[in-house]
Amino acid sequence: MNDSTPIQLISSGDLRLVTNLTCWPVQYDMETKLTAAIAAEGFTIERAHPVTNEGHGFIKSQKHGMEVFKKIDPNAPLIVAEAVWQFSHHVLAGLTTHRGPILTVANWSGQWPGLVGMLNINGSLTKAGVTYSTLWSKNFDDLFFKTKLRQWLTEATITHDLSHTRPFEQNDATQSARDIGQKLAQSLKTDKAIMGVFDEGCMGMFNAIIPDHALHACGVFKERLSQSALFHETNQVPDPEAQAVRDWLEREGMTFHTGSDPESQLTDGQIHLQCKMYIAAMRLADDFGCDTIGIQYQQGLNDLLPASDLAEGMLNNSHRPPVTSRDGSRILYQGQPLPHFNEVDECAGLDALLTHRVHNALGQPPENTLHDIRWGEEYNDQFVWVFLISGAAPPAHFAGGWKGAHGYRQPYVYFPNGGSSVHGISKPGEIIWSRIYVQDEQLHMDIGRGAALELPEEETRRRLEATTKEWPIMHAVTYGVTRDQLMAKHQANHIQIAYAQDAQSADECFWSKASLAHTLGIKVNLCGSLSPPPQ
Repeated sequence: MNDSTPIQLISSGDLRLVTNLTCWPVQYDMETKLTAAIAAEGFTIERAHPVTNEGHGFIKSQKHGMEVFKKIDPNAPLIVAEAVWQFSHHVLAGLTTHRGPILTVANWSGQWPGLVGMLNINGSLTKAGVTYSTLWSKNFDDLFFKTKLRQWLTEATITHDLSHTRPFEQNDATQSARDIGQKLAQSLKTDKAIMGVFDEGCMGMFNAIIPDHALHACGVFKERLSQSALFHETNQVPDPEAQAVRDWLEREGMTFHTGSDPESQLTDGQIHLQCKMYIAAMRLADDFGCDTIGIQYQQGLNDLLPASDLAEGMLNNSHRPPVTSRDGSRILYQGQPLPHFNEVDECAGLDALLTHRVHNALGQPPENTLHDIRWGEEYNDQFVWVFLISGAAPPAHFAGGWKGAHGYRQPYVYFPNGGSSVHGISKPGEIIWSRIYVQDEQLHMDIGRGAALELPEEETRRRLEATTKEWPIMHAVTYGVTRDQLMAKHQANHIQIAYAQDAQSADECFWSKASLAHTLGIKVNLCGSLSPPPQ
Protein backbone atom coordinates (compact mmCIF):
# COMPACT_ATOMS: atom_id res chain seq x y z
CA MET A 1 0.00 0.00 0.00
CA ASN A 2 1.35 3.42 -0.95
CA ASP A 3 1.82 5.57 2.15
CA SER A 4 1.43 8.72 0.05
CA THR A 5 -2.14 7.84 -0.95
CA PRO A 6 -4.67 8.89 1.69
CA ILE A 7 -6.81 6.07 3.04
CA GLN A 8 -10.49 6.84 2.55
CA LEU A 9 -12.73 6.51 5.61
CA ILE A 10 -16.49 6.07 5.52
CA SER A 11 -19.07 5.35 8.19
CA SER A 12 -22.52 3.90 7.64
CA GLY A 13 -25.20 5.14 9.99
CA ASP A 14 -28.83 4.69 10.88
CA LEU A 15 -31.88 5.81 8.93
CA ARG A 16 -33.23 7.50 12.08
CA LEU A 17 -31.92 11.03 12.67
CA VAL A 18 -32.26 10.85 16.44
CA THR A 19 -30.09 7.72 16.48
CA ASN A 20 -27.39 9.28 14.32
CA LEU A 21 -27.29 12.42 16.45
CA THR A 22 -27.21 10.46 19.71
CA CYS A 23 -24.41 8.15 18.58
CA TRP A 24 -22.20 10.61 16.68
CA PRO A 25 -19.96 11.65 19.64
CA VAL A 26 -18.87 8.02 20.13
CA GLN A 27 -18.22 7.61 16.41
CA TYR A 28 -16.18 10.82 16.35
CA ASP A 29 -14.07 9.66 19.29
CA MET A 30 -13.40 6.32 17.60
CA GLU A 31 -12.38 7.95 14.33
CA THR A 32 -10.01 10.30 16.18
CA LYS A 33 -8.21 7.35 17.82
CA LEU A 34 -8.15 5.35 14.59
CA THR A 35 -6.71 8.29 12.65
CA ALA A 36 -3.94 8.67 15.24
CA ALA A 37 -3.10 4.95 15.07
CA ILE A 38 -2.80 5.09 11.28
CA ALA A 39 -0.70 8.25 11.44
CA ALA A 40 1.68 6.49 13.83
CA GLU A 41 2.32 3.96 11.05
CA GLY A 42 3.20 6.72 8.59
CA PHE A 43 -0.10 6.76 6.68
CA THR A 44 -2.79 9.39 6.36
CA ILE A 45 -6.53 9.00 6.43
CA GLU A 46 -9.11 11.19 4.75
CA ARG A 47 -12.81 11.27 5.55
CA ALA A 48 -14.68 10.63 2.31
CA HIS A 49 -17.82 12.48 3.42
CA PRO A 50 -18.19 15.49 5.72
CA VAL A 51 -20.31 16.02 8.79
CA THR A 52 -23.81 16.80 7.53
CA ASN A 53 -25.72 19.98 8.25
CA GLU A 54 -27.86 17.82 10.53
CA GLY A 55 -24.92 17.50 12.93
CA HIS A 56 -23.51 14.02 12.33
CA GLY A 57 -21.03 12.38 9.98
CA PHE A 58 -22.86 9.18 9.05
CA ILE A 59 -23.97 8.01 5.62
CA LYS A 60 -27.70 8.12 6.27
CA SER A 61 -29.27 6.34 3.29
CA GLN A 62 -28.49 4.14 0.30
CA LYS A 63 -28.85 7.17 -2.01
CA HIS A 64 -26.42 9.15 0.17
CA GLY A 65 -23.95 6.25 0.06
CA MET A 66 -24.06 6.07 -3.73
CA GLU A 67 -23.34 9.81 -3.91
CA VAL A 68 -20.36 9.44 -1.55
CA PHE A 69 -18.84 6.58 -3.56
CA LYS A 70 -19.02 8.61 -6.79
CA LYS A 71 -16.30 10.84 -5.30
CA ILE A 72 -14.05 8.01 -4.01
CA ASP A 73 -11.21 6.67 -6.14
CA PRO A 74 -12.30 3.04 -6.68
CA ASN A 75 -8.67 1.90 -6.30
CA ALA A 76 -8.03 3.74 -3.02
CA PRO A 77 -7.59 1.84 0.23
CA LEU A 78 -10.84 2.15 2.18
CA ILE A 79 -11.80 1.79 5.83
CA VAL A 80 -15.38 1.31 6.98
CA ALA A 81 -15.30 2.52 10.60
CA GLU A 82 -18.23 1.61 12.87
CA ALA A 83 -18.85 2.53 16.49
CA VAL A 84 -22.64 2.17 16.15
CA TRP A 85 -25.38 0.02 14.74
CA GLN A 86 -25.76 0.86 11.06
CA PHE A 87 -27.75 -0.01 7.93
CA SER A 88 -25.37 -1.97 5.69
CA HIS A 89 -27.20 -1.20 2.46
CA HIS A 90 -26.19 2.45 2.88
CA VAL A 91 -22.69 1.47 1.76
CA LEU A 92 -23.05 -1.97 0.19
CA ALA A 93 -23.62 -0.73 -3.36
CA GLY A 94 -20.37 1.22 -3.33
CA LEU A 95 -18.42 -1.55 -1.65
CA THR A 96 -19.47 -4.13 -4.26
CA THR A 97 -17.65 -2.19 -7.00
CA HIS A 98 -14.73 -0.84 -4.99
CA ARG A 99 -11.43 -2.30 -6.23
CA GLY A 100 -9.05 -1.08 -3.54
CA PRO A 101 -8.41 -2.98 -0.29
CA ILE A 102 -11.29 -2.74 2.20
CA LEU A 103 -10.94 -2.87 5.99
CA THR A 104 -13.90 -2.94 8.37
CA VAL A 105 -13.13 -1.66 11.88
CA ALA A 106 -15.17 -1.47 15.08
CA ASN A 107 -14.54 -0.19 18.59
CA TRP A 108 -14.58 -2.80 21.34
CA SER A 109 -17.39 -1.23 23.33
CA GLY A 110 -20.87 -2.22 24.42
CA GLN A 111 -22.26 1.31 24.61
CA TRP A 112 -23.57 1.45 21.04
CA PRO A 113 -23.59 -1.68 18.91
CA GLY A 114 -20.53 -0.93 16.77
CA LEU A 115 -19.35 -4.53 16.89
CA VAL A 116 -22.84 -5.62 15.89
CA GLY A 117 -22.86 -3.17 13.00
CA MET A 118 -19.45 -4.29 11.75
CA LEU A 119 -20.39 -7.96 11.89
CA ASN A 120 -23.45 -7.20 9.79
CA ILE A 121 -21.34 -5.43 7.18
CA ASN A 122 -18.93 -8.37 7.21
CA GLY A 123 -21.70 -10.91 6.66
CA SER A 124 -23.19 -8.76 3.90
CA LEU A 125 -19.83 -8.42 2.14
CA THR A 126 -19.25 -12.16 2.40
CA LYS A 127 -22.64 -12.88 0.86
CA ALA A 128 -21.93 -10.32 -1.90
CA GLY A 129 -18.57 -11.94 -2.69
CA VAL A 130 -16.56 -8.82 -1.78
CA THR A 131 -13.02 -9.33 -0.46
CA TYR A 132 -12.35 -7.47 2.81
CA SER A 133 -10.33 -7.56 6.02
CA THR A 134 -11.67 -6.88 9.50
CA LEU A 135 -10.32 -5.58 12.81
CA TRP A 136 -11.45 -4.35 16.22
CA SER A 137 -9.96 -2.62 19.25
CA LYS A 138 -10.88 -0.85 22.48
CA ASN A 139 -8.46 2.06 22.27
CA PHE A 140 -6.60 1.28 19.02
CA ASP A 141 -3.27 1.07 20.82
CA ASP A 142 -3.06 -2.62 21.81
CA LEU A 143 -0.51 -4.98 20.30
CA PHE A 144 -3.09 -7.15 18.52
CA PHE A 145 -4.61 -4.18 16.76
CA LYS A 146 -1.32 -2.53 15.85
CA THR A 147 0.13 -5.76 14.48
CA LYS A 148 -2.92 -6.53 12.33
CA LEU A 149 -3.24 -2.93 11.17
CA ARG A 150 0.40 -2.93 10.09
CA GLN A 151 -0.23 -6.10 8.12
CA TRP A 152 -3.15 -4.51 6.28
CA LEU A 153 -1.18 -1.33 5.54
CA THR A 154 1.72 -3.30 4.09
CA GLU A 155 0.01 -6.35 2.56
CA ALA A 156 -3.55 -5.07 1.93
CA THR A 157 -4.94 -8.05 3.84
CA ILE A 158 -5.17 -9.44 7.38
CA THR A 159 -4.79 -13.06 8.40
CA HIS A 160 -6.60 -14.24 11.51
CA ASP A 161 -6.31 -17.46 13.50
CA LEU A 162 -9.14 -19.72 12.33
CA SER A 163 -7.70 -22.95 13.71
CA HIS A 164 -10.83 -23.40 15.84
CA THR A 165 -12.94 -24.51 12.87
CA ARG A 166 -13.08 -27.57 10.60
CA PRO A 167 -15.56 -28.98 8.07
CA PHE A 168 -18.15 -31.42 9.41
CA GLU A 169 -18.21 -34.99 8.09
CA GLN A 170 -21.11 -37.36 8.75
CA ASN A 171 -18.77 -39.87 10.38
CA ASP A 172 -17.98 -37.21 13.01
CA ALA A 173 -21.45 -37.66 14.50
CA THR A 174 -22.79 -40.55 16.52
CA GLN A 175 -24.98 -43.05 14.70
CA SER A 176 -28.03 -41.87 16.62
CA ALA A 177 -27.33 -38.25 15.66
CA ARG A 178 -26.91 -39.22 12.01
CA ASP A 179 -30.19 -41.13 12.11
CA ILE A 180 -32.06 -38.19 13.62
CA GLY A 181 -30.50 -35.71 11.20
CA GLN A 182 -31.35 -37.83 8.18
CA LYS A 183 -34.89 -38.55 9.39
CA LEU A 184 -35.63 -34.87 9.99
CA ALA A 185 -34.07 -33.88 6.67
CA GLN A 186 -36.25 -36.38 4.84
CA SER A 187 -39.31 -35.04 6.63
CA LEU A 188 -38.49 -31.48 5.54
CA LYS A 189 -37.83 -32.54 1.97
CA THR A 190 -41.07 -34.54 1.79
CA ASP A 191 -43.53 -32.52 3.85
CA LYS A 192 -41.84 -29.11 3.48
CA ALA A 193 -42.19 -26.11 5.78
CA ILE A 194 -43.34 -22.52 5.48
CA MET A 195 -41.38 -19.49 6.64
CA GLY A 196 -43.67 -16.50 7.15
CA VAL A 197 -41.84 -13.30 6.25
CA PHE A 198 -43.50 -10.03 7.30
CA ASP A 199 -41.52 -7.83 4.86
CA GLU A 200 -37.93 -8.59 3.96
CA GLY A 201 -34.59 -6.85 4.48
CA CYS A 202 -34.87 -5.19 7.89
CA MET A 203 -32.46 -2.26 8.28
CA GLY A 204 -30.53 -3.18 5.17
CA MET A 205 -29.37 -6.55 6.50
CA PHE A 206 -28.45 -8.03 3.13
CA ASN A 207 -26.83 -10.98 4.88
CA ALA A 208 -30.16 -11.85 6.51
CA ILE A 209 -31.96 -12.66 3.25
CA ILE A 210 -31.73 -16.23 1.98
CA PRO A 211 -32.13 -16.61 -1.80
CA ASP A 212 -35.27 -18.59 -2.51
CA HIS A 213 -33.52 -21.38 -4.39
CA ALA A 214 -31.16 -22.00 -1.48
CA LEU A 215 -34.05 -22.14 0.97
CA HIS A 216 -36.12 -24.40 -1.29
CA ALA A 217 -33.28 -26.93 -1.35
CA CYS A 218 -33.88 -27.32 2.41
CA GLY A 219 -37.59 -27.97 1.94
CA VAL A 220 -38.52 -24.52 3.26
CA PHE A 221 -40.57 -21.99 1.30
CA LYS A 222 -41.30 -18.35 2.06
CA GLU A 223 -44.79 -17.02 2.55
CA ARG A 224 -44.30 -13.32 1.84
CA LEU A 225 -46.62 -11.50 4.18
CA SER A 226 -47.06 -7.78 4.68
CA GLN A 227 -46.64 -5.74 7.82
CA SER A 228 -49.67 -3.78 6.67
CA ALA A 229 -51.68 -6.99 7.07
CA LEU A 230 -50.23 -7.41 10.56
CA PHE A 231 -51.11 -3.81 11.41
CA HIS A 232 -54.66 -4.30 10.17
CA GLU A 233 -55.06 -7.59 11.98
CA THR A 234 -53.68 -6.07 15.19
CA ASN A 235 -56.40 -3.44 15.10
CA GLN A 236 -59.09 -6.10 14.66
CA VAL A 237 -58.25 -7.92 17.91
CA PRO A 238 -60.93 -7.27 20.54
CA ASP A 239 -59.77 -5.45 23.67
CA PRO A 240 -60.84 -8.24 26.06
CA GLU A 241 -58.62 -10.75 24.23
CA ALA A 242 -55.60 -8.46 24.54
CA GLN A 243 -56.37 -7.84 28.20
CA ALA A 244 -56.51 -11.59 28.78
CA VAL A 245 -52.94 -11.88 27.44
CA ARG A 246 -51.76 -9.10 29.77
CA ASP A 247 -53.52 -10.73 32.73
CA TRP A 248 -51.91 -14.09 31.91
CA LEU A 249 -48.43 -12.55 31.83
CA GLU A 250 -48.90 -10.88 35.19
CA ARG A 251 -50.36 -14.02 36.77
CA GLU A 252 -47.27 -15.91 35.63
CA GLY A 253 -45.05 -13.32 37.30
CA MET A 254 -43.88 -10.92 34.60
CA THR A 255 -43.36 -7.41 35.99
CA PHE A 256 -44.12 -4.37 33.85
CA HIS A 257 -42.49 -1.09 34.87
CA THR A 258 -45.05 1.44 33.69
CA GLY A 259 -45.65 5.18 33.81
CA SER A 260 -47.80 7.83 32.20
CA ASP A 261 -45.39 9.57 29.76
CA PRO A 262 -45.37 7.57 26.49
CA GLU A 263 -42.15 9.19 25.21
CA SER A 264 -40.06 8.21 28.21
CA GLN A 265 -42.04 5.52 30.01
CA LEU A 266 -43.75 2.24 29.26
CA THR A 267 -47.51 2.74 29.25
CA ASP A 268 -50.43 0.38 29.60
CA GLY A 269 -51.61 1.43 26.16
CA GLN A 270 -48.32 0.33 24.58
CA ILE A 271 -48.50 -3.07 26.27
CA HIS A 272 -52.11 -3.45 25.17
CA LEU A 273 -51.20 -2.96 21.52
CA GLN A 274 -48.30 -5.42 21.86
CA CYS A 275 -50.69 -8.04 23.22
CA LYS A 276 -52.95 -7.44 20.23
CA MET A 277 -49.97 -7.83 17.88
CA TYR A 278 -49.13 -11.18 19.51
CA ILE A 279 -52.63 -12.51 18.87
CA ALA A 280 -52.65 -11.09 15.33
CA ALA A 281 -49.30 -12.68 14.47
CA MET A 282 -50.48 -16.07 15.74
CA ARG A 283 -53.66 -15.96 13.69
CA LEU A 284 -51.94 -14.85 10.51
CA ALA A 285 -49.34 -17.60 10.97
CA ASP A 286 -52.17 -20.10 11.36
CA ASP A 287 -53.98 -18.72 8.32
CA PHE A 288 -50.96 -19.43 6.13
CA GLY A 289 -49.72 -22.60 7.85
CA CYS A 290 -46.41 -21.06 8.92
CA ASP A 291 -43.84 -23.12 10.81
CA THR A 292 -41.77 -20.04 11.71
CA ILE A 293 -42.32 -16.31 11.26
CA GLY A 294 -40.29 -13.11 11.27
CA ILE A 295 -41.51 -9.53 11.70
CA GLN A 296 -39.37 -6.73 10.27
CA TYR A 297 -40.86 -4.02 12.51
CA GLN A 298 -37.92 -1.57 12.42
CA GLN A 299 -39.01 0.07 9.17
CA GLY A 300 -42.61 0.96 8.58
CA LEU A 301 -44.32 -0.76 11.47
CA ASN A 302 -42.23 1.23 13.96
CA ASP A 303 -44.13 4.33 12.83
CA LEU A 304 -47.46 2.69 13.61
CA LEU A 305 -47.14 0.38 16.62
CA PRO A 306 -45.03 -0.21 19.72
CA ALA A 307 -42.11 -2.64 19.45
CA SER A 308 -42.79 -6.20 18.36
CA ASP A 309 -40.37 -7.70 20.92
CA LEU A 310 -42.91 -8.58 23.63
CA ALA A 311 -44.93 -10.49 21.06
CA GLU A 312 -41.76 -12.17 19.80
CA GLY A 313 -40.69 -13.28 23.28
CA MET A 314 -44.09 -14.86 23.84
CA LEU A 315 -44.03 -16.58 20.44
CA ASN A 316 -40.62 -18.13 21.18
CA ASN A 317 -41.81 -19.69 24.45
CA SER A 318 -43.67 -22.97 24.92
CA HIS A 319 -45.48 -21.72 28.00
CA ARG A 320 -47.29 -18.58 26.87
CA PRO A 321 -50.74 -16.99 26.74
CA PRO A 322 -53.15 -19.20 24.76
CA VAL A 323 -54.49 -17.84 21.49
CA THR A 324 -57.52 -19.38 19.84
CA SER A 325 -58.31 -19.69 16.16
CA ARG A 326 -60.67 -17.11 14.70
CA ASP A 327 -63.66 -19.36 15.33
CA GLY A 328 -62.53 -20.18 18.84
CA SER A 329 -62.37 -23.92 18.16
CA ARG A 330 -58.60 -24.46 18.48
CA ILE A 331 -55.66 -23.35 20.60
CA LEU A 332 -53.00 -22.27 18.11
CA TYR A 333 -49.58 -23.93 18.27
CA GLN A 334 -50.50 -25.34 21.66
CA GLY A 335 -47.65 -26.31 23.96
CA GLN A 336 -44.96 -25.31 21.50
CA PRO A 337 -43.15 -22.15 20.46
CA LEU A 338 -43.97 -20.61 17.13
CA PRO A 339 -40.31 -19.83 16.39
CA HIS A 340 -39.88 -16.14 15.63
CA PHE A 341 -36.79 -14.64 14.03
CA ASN A 342 -36.20 -11.08 15.20
CA GLU A 343 -35.69 -8.37 12.55
CA VAL A 344 -36.90 -10.91 9.95
CA ASP A 345 -33.39 -12.43 9.80
CA GLU A 346 -34.16 -15.39 7.53
CA CYS A 347 -30.86 -17.13 8.32
CA ALA A 348 -31.88 -17.11 11.98
CA GLY A 349 -35.36 -18.27 10.94
CA LEU A 350 -34.04 -21.36 9.16
CA ASP A 351 -31.74 -22.04 12.11
CA ALA A 352 -34.64 -21.64 14.55
CA LEU A 353 -36.74 -24.11 12.58
CA LEU A 354 -33.96 -26.72 12.45
CA THR A 355 -33.21 -26.24 16.14
CA HIS A 356 -36.88 -26.56 17.07
CA ARG A 357 -37.19 -29.87 15.22
CA VAL A 358 -33.95 -31.35 16.53
CA HIS A 359 -34.68 -30.45 20.14
CA ASN A 360 -38.23 -31.78 19.97
CA ALA A 361 -36.97 -35.03 18.48
CA LEU A 362 -34.49 -35.40 21.34
CA GLY A 363 -36.87 -34.32 24.11
CA GLN A 364 -34.82 -31.19 24.79
CA PRO A 365 -36.10 -27.63 25.35
CA PRO A 366 -37.24 -26.36 21.93
CA GLU A 367 -37.04 -22.66 22.83
CA ASN A 368 -34.35 -20.83 20.95
CA THR A 369 -33.56 -17.27 20.00
CA LEU A 370 -31.06 -15.11 18.23
CA HIS A 371 -28.91 -12.62 20.12
CA ASP A 372 -26.66 -9.81 19.03
CA ILE A 373 -22.98 -10.48 19.60
CA ARG A 374 -22.86 -7.24 21.51
CA TRP A 375 -19.57 -7.19 23.43
CA GLY A 376 -17.64 -9.01 26.16
CA GLU A 377 -14.83 -8.84 28.69
CA GLU A 378 -12.70 -11.07 30.86
CA TYR A 379 -14.19 -12.24 34.13
CA ASN A 380 -12.31 -14.52 36.53
CA ASP A 381 -9.67 -15.30 33.91
CA GLN A 382 -12.07 -16.30 31.14
CA PHE A 383 -13.65 -14.27 28.37
CA VAL A 384 -17.40 -13.93 28.88
CA TRP A 385 -19.56 -12.63 26.06
CA VAL A 386 -22.51 -10.31 26.40
CA PHE A 387 -25.21 -11.71 24.13
CA LEU A 388 -28.08 -9.24 23.98
CA ILE A 389 -31.22 -8.73 21.93
CA SER A 390 -33.98 -6.13 21.93
CA GLY A 391 -36.47 -8.34 23.72
CA ALA A 392 -37.33 -11.45 21.70
CA ALA A 393 -35.68 -13.96 24.03
CA PRO A 394 -38.02 -16.63 25.43
CA PRO A 395 -38.55 -16.47 29.22
CA ALA A 396 -37.79 -20.20 29.34
CA HIS A 397 -34.17 -19.05 28.98
CA PHE A 398 -34.36 -16.79 32.05
CA ALA A 399 -33.51 -17.52 35.62
CA GLY A 400 -37.00 -17.69 37.13
CA GLY A 401 -38.84 -18.05 33.81
CA TRP A 402 -41.74 -15.61 33.58
CA LYS A 403 -41.08 -14.57 37.17
CA GLY A 404 -37.65 -13.40 36.01
CA ALA A 405 -39.10 -11.40 33.10
CA HIS A 406 -39.40 -7.62 33.29
CA GLY A 407 -40.96 -5.19 30.88
CA TYR A 408 -39.19 -1.85 30.43
CA ARG A 409 -39.89 0.84 27.86
CA GLN A 410 -37.82 0.27 24.77
CA PRO A 411 -35.19 3.00 24.27
CA TYR A 412 -36.58 6.00 22.39
CA VAL A 413 -33.47 6.17 20.17
CA TYR A 414 -34.58 2.95 18.45
CA PHE A 415 -38.28 2.70 19.34
CA PRO A 416 -40.10 6.05 19.28
CA ASN A 417 -43.46 4.34 19.87
CA GLY A 418 -42.12 2.50 22.90
CA GLY A 419 -43.44 -0.85 23.93
CA SER A 420 -42.23 -3.36 26.48
CA SER A 421 -39.00 -5.26 26.23
CA VAL A 422 -38.72 -8.79 27.61
CA HIS A 423 -35.82 -8.25 29.97
CA GLY A 424 -34.33 -11.17 31.84
CA ILE A 425 -31.03 -12.71 32.83
CA SER A 426 -30.33 -16.01 31.13
CA LYS A 427 -30.02 -18.97 33.44
CA PRO A 428 -26.77 -20.95 33.72
CA GLY A 429 -26.60 -24.05 31.56
CA GLU A 430 -25.18 -25.81 28.53
CA ILE A 431 -25.90 -24.19 25.19
CA ILE A 432 -25.55 -24.88 21.48
CA TRP A 433 -24.75 -21.83 19.38
CA SER A 434 -24.88 -21.54 15.62
CA ARG A 435 -25.23 -19.27 12.61
CA ILE A 436 -26.47 -19.95 9.10
CA TYR A 437 -25.15 -17.61 6.42
CA VAL A 438 -24.66 -17.31 2.67
CA GLN A 439 -21.19 -17.59 1.13
CA ASP A 440 -20.21 -18.44 -2.44
CA GLU A 441 -23.92 -18.75 -3.31
CA GLN A 442 -24.30 -21.59 -0.78
CA LEU A 443 -25.76 -21.93 2.68
CA HIS A 444 -23.20 -22.45 5.44
CA MET A 445 -23.57 -23.11 9.15
CA ASP A 446 -21.06 -22.44 11.91
CA ILE A 447 -21.96 -24.42 15.02
CA GLY A 448 -20.37 -24.75 18.43
CA ARG A 449 -20.91 -25.52 22.09
CA GLY A 450 -20.74 -23.31 25.11
CA ALA A 451 -22.39 -22.34 28.34
CA ALA A 452 -24.45 -19.57 29.82
CA LEU A 453 -22.95 -18.47 33.14
CA GLU A 454 -24.35 -16.97 36.28
CA LEU A 455 -22.34 -13.90 37.22
CA PRO A 456 -22.64 -11.89 40.45
CA GLU A 457 -25.45 -9.36 40.46
CA GLU A 458 -22.99 -6.47 40.56
CA GLU A 459 -21.16 -7.70 37.42
CA THR A 460 -24.44 -8.34 35.63
CA ARG A 461 -25.58 -4.83 36.45
CA ARG A 462 -22.29 -3.37 35.24
CA ARG A 463 -22.61 -5.18 31.92
CA LEU A 464 -26.21 -4.09 31.48
CA GLU A 465 -25.33 -0.48 32.19
CA ALA A 466 -22.49 -0.73 29.66
CA THR A 467 -24.91 -1.92 26.94
CA THR A 468 -28.72 -1.62 26.88
CA LYS A 469 -30.11 -2.36 30.31
CA GLU A 470 -33.71 -2.80 29.15
CA TRP A 471 -32.88 -5.89 27.05
CA PRO A 472 -32.43 -9.59 27.92
CA ILE A 473 -28.82 -10.60 28.53
CA MET A 474 -26.85 -13.84 28.38
CA HIS A 475 -23.39 -14.23 29.90
CA ALA A 476 -21.89 -16.75 27.50
CA VAL A 477 -18.66 -18.62 26.93
CA THR A 478 -17.87 -20.37 23.67
CA TYR A 479 -15.97 -23.61 24.23
CA GLY A 480 -12.65 -23.66 22.39
CA VAL A 481 -13.31 -20.40 20.55
CA THR A 482 -11.55 -17.22 21.63
CA ARG A 483 -12.90 -13.70 21.34
CA ASP A 484 -10.80 -12.90 18.31
CA GLN A 485 -11.51 -16.21 16.59
CA LEU A 486 -15.27 -15.69 16.83
CA MET A 487 -15.01 -12.10 15.63
CA ALA A 488 -12.82 -13.09 12.68
CA LYS A 489 -14.99 -16.00 11.54
CA HIS A 490 -18.57 -15.06 12.38
CA GLN A 491 -20.65 -13.89 9.43
CA ALA A 492 -23.47 -12.03 11.11
CA ASN A 493 -24.51 -9.66 13.82
CA HIS A 494 -26.72 -12.43 15.20
CA ILE A 495 -25.99 -15.75 16.87
CA GLN A 496 -28.56 -18.50 17.50
CA ILE A 497 -28.79 -19.95 21.02
CA ALA A 498 -30.56 -22.99 22.47
CA TYR A 499 -30.24 -24.79 25.81
CA ALA A 500 -30.05 -28.49 26.58
CA GLN A 501 -30.69 -30.21 29.89
CA ASP A 502 -27.07 -31.24 30.44
CA ALA A 503 -23.72 -31.49 28.65
CA GLN A 504 -24.38 -34.94 27.19
CA SER A 505 -27.75 -33.85 25.82
CA ALA A 506 -26.20 -30.66 24.41
CA ASP A 507 -23.58 -32.72 22.59
CA GLU A 508 -26.29 -34.90 21.05
CA CYS A 509 -28.24 -31.80 19.95
CA PHE A 510 -25.03 -30.38 18.48
CA TRP A 511 -24.27 -33.48 16.41
CA SER A 512 -27.89 -34.02 15.36
CA LYS A 513 -28.27 -30.45 14.15
CA ALA A 514 -24.95 -30.61 12.30
CA SER A 515 -26.08 -33.86 10.68
CA LEU A 516 -29.48 -32.40 9.74
CA ALA A 517 -27.92 -29.31 8.16
CA HIS A 518 -25.32 -31.38 6.32
CA THR A 519 -27.98 -33.73 4.94
CA LEU A 520 -29.94 -30.72 3.68
CA GLY A 521 -26.88 -29.60 1.71
CA ILE A 522 -25.68 -26.89 4.09
CA LYS A 523 -21.89 -26.69 4.46
CA VAL A 524 -21.31 -27.16 8.18
CA ASN A 525 -18.26 -25.88 10.07
CA LEU A 526 -17.57 -27.29 13.53
CA CYS A 527 -16.24 -24.55 15.80
CA GLY A 528 -14.20 -25.07 18.94
CA SER A 529 -14.68 -28.00 21.28
CA LEU A 530 -17.50 -29.80 23.04
CA SER A 531 -16.30 -28.91 26.50
CA PRO A 532 -14.43 -26.09 28.20
CA PRO A 533 -10.67 -26.33 28.68
CA PRO A 534 -9.58 -27.83 32.01
CA GLN A 535 -9.20 -25.28 34.78
